[in-house]
Amino acid sequence: MKKLLSVFAILWFLVGYSQQKQVKRAAVAFLNVENLWDTIVSADYIDGTVPFSNPKFHRSVPVDSLKYLETTEEYTGEWSNENLVGKKVIRKQILADDFTAKSPKRWGSKYYNQKLANEAKVISELGRQYTNDNPVICGLIEVENRQVIQDLIKQPALAKSNYGIVHYNSYDSRGIDIAIIYQKSRFTLENSYTKEIKIFNEEGRREYTRDVLVAIGYLDGEKIAVFMNHWPSRRGGEAVSQAKRNAAATVLKNEMDKISAENPGIKLFAMGDFNDDPVSPSLKKYLGAVGSPSELSEKTPYYNLMYKLFKAGVASLAYRDSGNLFDQIIVSQNLYSTEKITPTYSIFKAEIYAPSYLINKEGQFKGYPFRSWDGDRFTGGYSDHFPAVSVIQKEYIKK
Repeated sequence: MKKLLSVFAILWFLVGYSQQKQVKRAAVAFLNVENLWDTIVSADYIDGTVPFSNPKFHRSVPVDSLKYLETTEEYTGEWSNENLVGKKVIRKQILADDFTAKSPKRWGSKYYNQKLANEAKVISELGRQYTNDNPVICGLIEVENRQVIQDLIKQPALAKSNYGIVHYNSYDSRGIDIAIIYQKSRFTLENSYTKEIKIFNEEGRREYTRDVLVAIGYLDGEKIAVFMNHWPSRRGGEAVSQAKRNAAATVLKNEMDKISAENPGIKLFAMGDFNDDPVSPSLKKYLGAVGSPSELSEKTPYYNLMYKLFKAGVASLAYRDSGNLFDQIIVSQNLYSTEKITPTYSIFKAEIYAPSYLINKEGQFKGYPFRSWDGDRFTGGYSDHFPAVSVIQKEYIKK
């Protein structure tokens, strides 16, 4: 009798297990790689005779090679793609000489290769405990050019994922860019472009910041759009600089609204270093990102996944000795579901990833992110920001 009961129990367990839904997951995340610069002095070369979408339109080139490139003028006008159509000009970078072996940073191949390995290690872990995989999509903040991204995705921790790259050089005065890498086996890129953010200083002069980077495509067959951001800093003070981030939020919202209207049902991810907290006017008022699913509506369709974390005291960096959560992921309403597993992708998890090795253990900056730089000294650390991660899931149906 006991033997029969045991067999019955095993069969019941197997039937119950077989009826459980299998899950497919993907991590969509980003990391501020804190000044990922190569070791070569470079400048921007703009060839306005090719389309904006062509990487050769605006690219970073070694300074030594400039003498071989044709220029039409020494350009002194406002820097924007539209103004440079038909021109061939050079734009110098403020930080061009900072990251070389002969600079105070002593930035040679040894440190550069260590930096690449460090950033690849972190990226490979984003969402892994939930997906058992590298991120399907990962944004990058503070990259110098396309070459450093290519070097990064060749690192052993990332190479197997066969990442593609979305990157456009920015007109940021320091030469800092943003980018997106994606697993080509799971995300099919349909279109990419940038949206310019125009900001001005107190004297009314144009300041140059990073554009909003937009990538549209199909993630495991579902149409999505990713909006990568690195908004203007708080240099000069939060209140003084607030209008600049409000302007960035307006650009982002307009583009998200436009993409949603043109592509019914598309799912949106807006992420990056917003240099503001989830409760700041730029995110709450100008973007209209709500902090609770109960606030989602037709008029407020964007949900800030980091709002509750912020309210719980989670920080992604320390700014002026105060914890802030500038690194955020905001999603469209159709990525939220009350059901645990849905036929299409919905949010399963969101977090700020801060394992012990990314945290300073002692000294003045104990508890802060273990950054790569202490002035001109390379610390061997990773970033001055903790990365942000979202994990989406859906029912896995075997074909």
